[in-house]
Amino acid sequence: MRPHEISEVLDRPLSRELLARDITRLAYVAKDGTPRSVPIGFTWNGSEIVMCTTTNAPKLPALRTNPMVALTIDTEVHPPKILLIRGRADLDVVDGIPDEYLQMNGTYTMTAEQRVHWEAEVRSLYDGMVRIVVTPTWAKLIDFETTLPSAVEELIHRRAQRLAA
Repeated sequence: MRPHEISEVLDRPLSRELLARDITRLAYVAKDGTPRSVPIGFTWNGSEIVMCTTTNAPKLPALRTNPMVALTIDTEVHPPKILLIRGRADLDVVDGIPDEYLQMNGTYTMTAEQRVHWEAEVRSLYDGMVRIVVTPTWAKLIDFETTLPSAVEELIHRRAQRLAA
């Protein structure tokens, strides 16, 4: 996909809504060659998806070996709204707690007192973290009203051809 095509998908109102959610599913190939898909908090900064993880997370060696990833952000209603993104994960080891980690976890409902306690706990646990930064190289929005999975689009096209014949 060309950059302007990716931007067109990600700038749609529904995409913006999905990019404001709390959790994505990060898919990657593990060191043993098998696929993994893990839920992880994220934030969208307008051009990149940023996720944060511990410096000892099992996904990090795998991402260093094969940085190509896929992300799914979706809803839990019918019909589902789904944003699919592919890209390359760049790893950024940082001292302390990245601002993005505190921002993405600010969406959970907490009282001010709970937030203070949570942040103190986080700061006492992590000396540093790894920012997993993904710049989209491909994106597709599926809303089951105006856009469909490509396989379903193909079936609809085939049916139309059969009916026309």
